Amino acid sequence: MQVIDWDLAVTTGTRLVRPGPQVSREEARQAVTELRTLSREAEGHVREFTKIHTEAAPQPATIVDRPGWIKANVEGFRVVLEPLTQRMTSGPNVPPALVAAVGSRITGVEVGAVLAFLASRVLGQYELFLPPDPTGLEATGRLTLVAPNIVHAEREMAVDPHDFRLWVCLHEETHRVQFTGVPWLREYVRSQMTEFLLASDLDLPTLIERLRGAADTVADVVRGGEGNLIDAIQSPAQKAILDRLTAVMTLVEGHGDYVMDAVGPSVVPSVSDIRAKFAQRREGGSRLDRTIRRLLGIDLKMKQYAEGSAFVRTVVGRVGIDGFNKVWTSPETLPATAEISDPGAWIDRVIGTPALPA
Repeated sequence: MQVIDWDLAVTTGTRLVRPGPQVSREEARQAVTELRTLSREAEGHVREFTKIHTEAAPQPATIVDRPGWIKANVEGFRVVLEPLTQRMTSGPNVPPALVAAVGSRITGVEVGAVLAFLASRVLGQYELFLPPDPTGLEATGRLTLVAPNIVHAEREMAVDPHDFRLWVCLHEETHRVQFTGVPWLREYVRSQMTEFLLASDLDLPTLIERLRGAADTVADVVRGGEGNLIDAIQSPAQKAILDRLTAVMTLVEGHGDYVMDAVGPSVVPSVSDIRAKFAQRREGGSRLDRTIRRLLGIDLKMKQYAEGSAFVRTVVGRVGIDGFNKVWTSPETLPATAEISDPGAWIDRVIGTPALPA
């Protein structure tokens, strides 16, 4: 028995996703080739700047279209949700087969619809959670770039394609360097996600109450409120775990943004133009688009970029890149949520010297 009909999720997502920009076969081939090349170039720049060294040799990114991104993310979801699926299908409160079958199809359609929305917006990502490779070994992660979305963005903003592609690669390659160069980081994120999922309340009355809360959240957001579905459906026990997850993801996303902008001026000639237009693009979209982004917590992710980047910039400015890199020593040296907005407190706790005034 499966909790989510994954095949239906893929089918729904690929059916609903909007087609990418019109390009010729030669334009598509050129974009794919250049993105692969630039991803390897970007990794070298990132390693040199961050001083995070990995044993793994630089690898070209995996280039996908929108349906390919949907399929890849469904694979990742299956891996992430496996502990929760096992508990729900082997515990004392296993739902009847008919209820489970209907429920799995409903959730399959919902997951597919969400992925269809995201698949036309995501430029790239570092996939932490992958199925075992054919040898049975656990995969370490994969950098994926969504070529149609990158081409669409560079056309929409009228920026230099080569510069924009390298700029995107700098951000995404920073994530590959983080998770391959800091040995414990991937397992820490995985353990926190598993703990978050297993802390959920799955009894029927609680589930109904959460769904009612989610419905209220949708109505509030449509009226212009600030809620999101993640906050609406989580349990009290999950809030503390999510706080830790939010802190570490704010750090890695902010670090990616900081590195992208710090390295950019030396290797991306038009970086200032790209950054200005990209920031404006993030704020745009129709009212419906903004409402969906808020519901799915995407606006929170944009906030993470800004807050995390400010944290990294402040710490590096006060104690240098070597001092900042102490953040990667262990889970105990990661910043707490409160320290993200108060970098001096993190410096006092981890570096052990009083923070200088900004």
